[in-house]
Formats: sequence, C-alpha cells, structure tokens
Amino acid sequence: MNAKNYSNELAKEMNIAEYETEQWRAFEQVYIRKIMGISSIDVGYKLQLPIIGRVLRWNAEKMIHSESKNRNAVRADGHFGQVIPLEDAKIILGNLAAEPIIENYCMCRWMQRGVKEACCINFGVLSGVIEKLPRFIPKNNVYRLDRDEAIKRIEQHNRKGYVASVWFQPVPYINAICSCENPECGGLRLRQDFGLNSVYKAEYVAAIDPDKCQGCKSCVSMCQFSALRYIPSQERVMVDLRKCFGCGVCRHACKNDSIQMVPREQFPGLQY
Repeated sequence: MNAKNYSNELAKEMNIAEYETEQWRAFEQVYIRKIMGISSIDVGYKLQLPIIGRVLRWNAEKMIHSESKNRNAVRADGHFGQVIPLEDAKIILGNLAAEPIIENYCMCRWMQRGVKEACCINFGVLSGVIEKLPRFIPKNNVYRLDRDEAIKRIEQHNRKGYVASVWFQPVPYINAICSCENPECGGLRLRQDFGLNSVYKAEYVAAIDPDKCQGCKSCVSMCQFSALRYIPSQERVMVDLRKCFGCGVCRHACKNDSIQMVPREQFPGLQY
C-alpha cells in the first residue's frame, strides 16, 4: 500500500523499462532458469536433500528477493509477490496503480496448459512493454482498461475462484495484479511444491462465524489451499490457519455471510 512503489518516478529512477523489456521478451525462459547450474525443471527432488536442498533454497531465494543493481532480468531476479484479498486489489487498482492499465494473457496458464486467458492486470511501465509484444495481447478484446473497468474485471476473476496476487517486478516497483490458480501460478507452485518464498500469504486469514455457518461445504471446494475442512461432528466448516493464504475467494461461495477476513497478526506464529 506504499504509493511510491507504484510511481512513475520510481520506475524512472530504477530504469524499470529496460529490466521489464528484457524479462518479458524472454518470459518463457523464466520457467527453465538455472539455480547453481541446475535447471528449475530438475531442481525439485534436489531441494529435498538435506544439505544440497538448503544450499539450493538459499540461492533460489537470494535470486527471487534480489535488490542488486546487477539483477538478471531473464532470471526474474527481484520478482516475487503476495496474495491479496479483493478489498486490497480494489484499492490498488482504484488509487495506486500507475496508468495505463491493461489486461493480458496469463503466461502461467499458457505455459502450463497451453490455454490463453486474459486475467492478468498490469499497469505503469509494464503496460507499455507488454503492448509491444503481440503474443501477450488478447485478440478481438479490449485490453486497455480504465480504473472502474479494472476493478470490475478483478471482481469477476475473484468470484470465479481465482486468487489475486500483487507483484514486484523487480522489488520495490509494483506493476501487476495476477488472478491465477494453484498449481498453475508459477509463484504459488514454487511456494507450495518447493517451499520457496516466491509469493507471500496475505495480511489476513479467513475466520468462520460458527453461529452463521450452516455446514453446506460450498466454501470447501472453492479453497485452492485445502485450508477449509468440514467437521461432521460439529456440522460446520473450520479453517486450518496454517494453510490459509488469506485470498478470501471462499467468501463468494458462502450464502450465509459466515466468512470474514481478519488480520493475520492476531494469530502469533502464523507465517506469511
């Protein structure tokens, strides 16, 4: 929520256009980037090894969170995100995001399933970079959005069950809100499968009002992180706070308004 991180002044200061042009021209290579000479395609089982795994994880997170002036754009150094609920996404798109705002194809879906779906909202300098790369631009669709249109689109994605996440590209410049699914989302997959902090959990967790929950289980199927579980003996749903990412999409499935988002800081020890 820091307005400076969205500003054109910061983009100019960091020469963001050069970084993003290099990154997005070679976007597909991000999925086969190497960590200590090992392809990310083969790195999974090596991360499970006691010593090698720790070294690989340290190097991978050093890349992901890099603030070095010599960051490798093709390797996506300094590129990580955080899950956000719909309320935060609307504030960002309505007030903070630099214009122009565009909606383009989700490259995670394209590379995972060969499906082109326009559900990634980008803004600021990144919009200008992407507009010069036709493979990312939806055909026969209006892809430039005003702020109200962008908010409407993020609401539609959220109701589908897509998880919204805001992204540094690179840190501390923010220029995207993605609406993706687990495990298609590259960031969520790295977090869920390999334990890398490529995307942080939201500042909130879901809380269920036991007096309102009717045990219909509709929210359980909506959760992409297996954080909701129906308890037959109590005839209601409970939240596993350790698994909850705080995306809030489960609320759309509840007809009894029993799910609210509460600050994660209320529960000491819960990891982001």
